[in-house]
Amino acid sequence: MQKKFITNLILVLVLNALVKPFYILGIDAEVLKQVEANDPGSYGEYFSLVGITFILNIFLDLGITNFNTKNIAQNSHLLKKHFSKILTLRALLSIGYMLLILITGLFLGYTKQQFEILGILALNQVLVAFILYFRSNLAGLLLFKQDSIISVLDRILLIGICSVLLWGGITEQHFKIEWFVYAQTFSYVITAIVAGFLVLKRAGKIQFDFNKKFSWVIIKKSIPFAILILLTMTSYKTDGIMLERMLPDGGIEAAIYARGYRFFEAFNMVGYLFAGLLLPIFARMIKQRQDVSDILYFAFKLILTFSITLGVLSFFYQEEIIHWRFESEGKELLQASKSFGMLMISFIFMGITYIFGTLLTANGSLKWLNITALTAVTLNIVLNYIIIPTHGAYGAAITSLITQTLTALIQIYLVFRIIKVTFDLRKLTTILTFAITICVLGYYSQQLNYHWAIKYLLGMIISGTIALTSGMVSIKGILGILKGEN
Repeated sequence: MQKKFITNLILVLVLNALVKPFYILGIDAEVLKQVEANDPGSYGEYFSLVGITFILNIFLDLGITNFNTKNIAQNSHLLKKHFSKILTLRALLSIGYMLLILITGLFLGYTKQQFEILGILALNQVLVAFILYFRSNLAGLLLFKQDSIISVLDRILLIGICSVLLWGGITEQHFKIEWFVYAQTFSYVITAIVAGFLVLKRAGKIQFDFNKKFSWVIIKKSIPFAILILLTMTSYKTDGIMLERMLPDGGIEAAIYARGYRFFEAFNMVGYLFAGLLLPIFARMIKQRQDVSDILYFAFKLILTFSITLGVLSFFYQEEIIHWRFESEGKELLQASKSFGMLMISFIFMGITYIFGTLLTANGSLKWLNITALTAVTLNIVLNYIIIPTHGAYGAAITSLITQTLTALIQIYLVFRIIKVTFDLRKLTTILTFAITICVLGYYSQQLNYHWAIKYLLGMIISGTIALTSGMVSIKGILGILKGEN
């Protein structure tokens, strides 16, 4: 299992490293810059509307994707039996989701233009839900190569379309946020068709069949996953919504927050990819009563090597990074960079939750995960309500750091308490030593008389060297796994 994890992790990281950072930091960030330059606050409104569709997405998914990944990984023979029935159920849930989006928009008092964008964004979420369901079947069957290709296909298409609109000179009009939303729709449609075809080759024909009893059983089994996703998304996405709704210049403040959040989201994709690979592997190992301690620690060290290096170095060069990408100045630069710095520290703890939270999910410990998530959401909303009016985007970032730190610590405790993994003190010492060393490196690298980008890149190289020499990353161990050794 470690060999499968490593080989497919390399593949998925390479594909996503080539595509998604360019999309988020290139295309999406350029859209933000151009839209805000011509229509200040409009990207902030878009950012808030996306948050609404993500939070309510749980009523579209109901936890079916995570349940299906775990279920197919442990019972691959059920694919042909369940595929069409779950597909029909998802279609019905999509109708309910669109109605819920309409009601929410009316309740929040959105304008006609905001409603139009919200409707298309909701349609995009429906398409994404179908794509994720198709991908859950591929992942459950451990077909990680196909899943990896699908994971970047929509972004490749979106990069192509937006590149033409942004830099192709095909129109004299300034870039509009609506164009970005419509480009997403087209990309998702093509990706859903390709992903559906790959699964259909293994599932047989599609026969829309609504089975009331079957649907209820699936929903009942998925509800714990649904609650977890709802609470997690609420914790992640309320920042932008509360900024836009609570402040007089909410759209502009949300756009300032989105500048740092774009980098946070780009780096966060690595943790998401780890979780996507680990969930079916953990699930199968747990069913076969195999010890997960080795692969848990292996993945934990890898994600921490990445998250500590990027998080700490980005914190020390927060102003330079924001100015470089968005050309922000003055108060706007200060607000955006401070919130970005806090988000990048919280990124370290987010990475931890992708490893330990995934193991708890695979183990079926949904009750404790949901209690943890509910605690985090409550804390997040209360702190945002208190801090946002006085500190704006920076306050939302502080709230995120506190929430993610608490969540990570609780999940680590739960793994040791429930799953009884082995983890000696020397391993913890290695991690702490690495973290402290990178903090010192980041601080003193600022004193060097070079361009900030050179210092940042030099810090990355030195951090990688430290990781290899300290035992955080073992090339010998990785090569041994690839060769099939224990």
